[in-house]
Amino acid sequence: MHRHVERALLAATALAVTGALTASTANAETTGADTTAAAESAVPVLHVPAPGGGFATGTTRLHLVDEGREDPWVPGTDRELMVTMWYPTAETDGPTAPYMSPEEGALFGAQLNLPGELLSSVETNSVIDAEPLADDGTLPLVILSPGFSFPRATLTGLAEELASNGYAVAAVGHNYEAPITFPDGRTTECLACDMDNVDEVARTRGTDLSFVLDELTGDDPAWEDAGVIDADRVAVGGHSIGGAGSHRAMVADDRFDAGFNLDGTFFALDPHKLDRPFMMVGAEVHGQPGEDKSWDKAWKKLRGWKRWITVDGTTHSSLTDFGPLGEQVGQNADELDGNRANEIARALIVGFVDTHLRGETAPVLDPSTDWPELEFHKY
Repeated sequence: MHRHVERALLAATALAVTGALTASTANAETTGADTTAAAESAVPVLHVPAPGGGFATGTTRLHLVDEGREDPWVPGTDRELMVTMWYPTAETDGPTAPYMSPEEGALFGAQLNLPGELLSSVETNSVIDAEPLADDGTLPLVILSPGFSFPRATLTGLAEELASNGYAVAAVGHNYEAPITFPDGRTTECLACDMDNVDEVARTRGTDLSFVLDELTGDDPAWEDAGVIDADRVAVGGHSIGGAGSHRAMVADDRFDAGFNLDGTFFALDPHKLDRPFMMVGAEVHGQPGEDKSWDKAWKKLRGWKRWITVDGTTHSSLTDFGPLGEQVGQNADELDGNRANEIARALIVGFVDTHLRGETAPVLDPSTDWPELEFHKY
C-alpha cells in the first residue's frame, strides 16, 4: 500500500478516536484551569491485550549502529537502529515496559491528530530487563518490521504473543522512518516521510533486517542474552512496507527461513524467485487478487510453501495494535471487531512460525469453519 494511502487510513482512525475524546470532555461542567484538568483526566488508559501463551514475557531495548553503512536519509552519518527484544521469562514481578516514549507519543500523535499521552501511556505486559527463560540456543527468533511512519511499538501485541509462546522477538525501529527515542535522549523524526522514495525505504528495510540478524547471532552479539537464540530457526515479517522489506531480506539473505507480509505493497519488488515459506495476509480491499498488482507478481515468484489470505472486515492497520486499541475507546470503524482482528493476527503469525520453525501443524493456515473471516486465494 502506498504511504499516502496508509497515512490517510491512519488519520481516519485517529480522527474517530479524537472525536470520542472530545465528546467525553464536552460534558464536563468546568471552566478555566479545570477544563485542562478534565481534558487530561478524560484521556483513557489503553492496554495491549495480554498474550495467550504459556510463558510470562520480558523485554529489553538495544541500540545498534551499523558502522560504515551510510544512512540513506542523513548522508554522512552511520545507520542507527533501535530494537526492542521480547522473550519468555519466569519473572512476573517488576515494572512493565512503556509502550513508547513521551516524545515518540507526541510525534506520532501529532501525525494522527491524537494526544501524545494517549499513546505513551498504553500499558504493556512485559517486565523490563527480565532474565530470559531458556537454555542456550533454544529460542527460535522472529524479527519484525513496522509500517512506514509507524513506531515499532505498534507491533507490541504480536511480539508479546510470540514471546509467550517461546520465541525470541526483535522489533526494529528504522531510524528517520518513524519517531525513535535513543538511550542518550535524542528523538528523531520521520525524515523519509517527506521524501518520495518508497522503493528506497523497502530496500533499506531489507538491509536493516539482515544487519539486526548479524547483531543478534554473530560472534560478538549486541544482546548480552543472545545465546538463547537458535540462529538456525529465524523468521522475518512485518506490517505494510515492513512486509515488503521482509520479503527483500528473505530474497537476499538465506538465513531467514520463513517470512510474512501484513497488507504491504511489495515496493522495490525483487524479481528473483523465493523457495522458502512466505505468507501474504491482506486487508479486505487491498488484499484481494488484482487489487495490488505487486501481490500478484510476488505470488508468482514464490516457489516454496505459500499462502495468500484476506481477512474480511479489516482495513490496513487492523492486524496491528490499532485493532484492539481502537476497540477499547469504542471507535473501531472496521466491520470486524478489533479484538477478533487481534486474535486472528496472533493466530496466523504464531501458527505460521510454529509450522515453519518448529514443524508443528497449524489448522488456521488452511481453510476452516473455525475462521470464517479468512479467505484463501490461489490455494
